[in-house]
Amino acid sequence: MNSKDDKRTDSCTRPVFVHNPHLDALKDDVLYHFGLGTGTHDLPTMFGDVKFVCVGGSPWRMKAFTEYIAAELGMEDPNSEYPNICAGTDRYAMYKVGSVLSVSHGMGISSIAIMLHELIKLLHHAQCTDVTIIRIGTSGGIGLKPGTVVVTKQSMDATFLPKFEQVILGKTVVRNTDLDQSLAEELLQCSKEMNQFETVIGNTMCTLDFYEGQARLDGAFCSYTEKDKQNYLSKASEAGICNIEMESSVFAAMCKLSGLRAAVVCVTLLDRLKGDQLNESHEVLHSYQQRPQILVGYYIKKQLKAKAECSKVQ
Repeated sequence: MNSKDDKRTDSCTRPVFVHNPHLDALKDDVLYHFGLGTGTHDLPTMFGDVKFVCVGGSPWRMKAFTEYIAAELGMEDPNSEYPNICAGTDRYAMYKVGSVLSVSHGMGISSIAIMLHELIKLLHHAQCTDVTIIRIGTSGGIGLKPGTVVVTKQSMDATFLPKFEQVILGKTVVRNTDLDQSLAEELLQCSKEMNQFETVIGNTMCTLDFYEGQARLDGAFCSYTEKDKQNYLSKASEAGICNIEMESSVFAAMCKLSGLRAAVVCVTLLDRLKGDQLNESHEVLHSYQQRPQILVGYYIKKQLKAKAECSKVQ
């Protein structure tokens, strides 16, 4: 925690923490991959009201989510193109509607980790409090019907352990991958209220690769058999793993360190026990991909409504 955090922390708010004493010595903190910085932008004015952050792989998906949540909250502007706040760079895309921030993170642990470092610093510099962050995306299911939405309980590595490992200064550092269980339960309850599609809470396996790391048989290289694959995925299922993706471990670890209330909500596009390639039509896959944003949109709308009602009572 930086020393200035002490001035902003009280019993009613949850600040966004950074754990880096070197930041205090910086005259300007340049968020290079966002094209933003403390010396060039008024971050508290631009982002100080953010309460919800939704992150996902592609810029297109996050712009679509922005348009969706704007309509859900009655904040859509027919004349607005929802400008990309990170237009000064081609690495990530960022959009904002009211208190909801949408950010793309690319594919894989390395890409989302870079984005999260700068996002966490942005929220910290903007003096945001009580922020909830949710990753929305797609995944491969294990024993689940395609289209099922999985809210992650714990992120596990490819050996079925709930941890994220990173080599820092030549030494392996292990970090916790727990996510906010109360938030997961709230999201599950929202799905029950909506009653539109199946949603479950389960463990998610986070891998370093889309092909061999996920026991696929259709990559450029493969040194194992169909039986080997089935045995591995069956062991994953026995460990409570419901789906596989490539970002949840570092997402969980970094959000926990920064004090962000976090969840991972991913739809399964196929059952990996039955195959490796996507054979559904484009229309069906598109409808599946909309499910996480529909669920998270419902949750955000519900939370904002409850907050507004509470304010009226006070």
